[in-house]
Amino acid sequence: MSTRRFLKILHEVGSSGVIGALVAHLVLLATAKATTPAEYAVLRRGIEAVTTWLLLPSLLVVLVTGLLAIAVHAPFHNAGWAWIKALFGVTMLEGTLGAVQGTARDASALAAKVASGELPASSMEDVLRHERGGLWLILALSIANIVIAVWRPKLSRKPVAKA
Repeated sequence: MSTRRFLKILHEVGSSGVIGALVAHLVLLATAKATTPAEYAVLRRGIEAVTTWLLLPSLLVVLVTGLLAIAVHAPFHNAGWAWIKALFGVTMLEGTLGAVQGTARDASALAAKVASGELPASSMEDVLRHERGGLWLILALSIANIVIAVWRPKLSRKPVAKA
């Protein structure tokens, strides 16, 4: 098997993990509405585990294999779409670390404090709003990356006409 094919397989498997983890996170958030504070704290630990053990490793696989594919496959060196995907990948990593993983960790800690009675449930509102926005943004970037990979638009500039 060629290096290019191996990287492509890893890249696509990683992409499946990213999308799956994001959707699982959203589903868990959507189904958590009628739970007790103790149940919600357990659910939040589950969400934190999904982001730690599925989302981040999958995203790292996608980013590393994508950059390696650009490095080893000469036609990608000047392909504008490949560089846009690389830029989106780095943006997704930064956004995932801050807006998804970071808020999942913070929400898990807050949910434990709410369950123990240390904090009111309303103390989680800001974290949850930030988390949902981050999730939808990263999901949109993931889908855009897939669309760009399939579409592979020709991104070249037209020469400027001389007067």
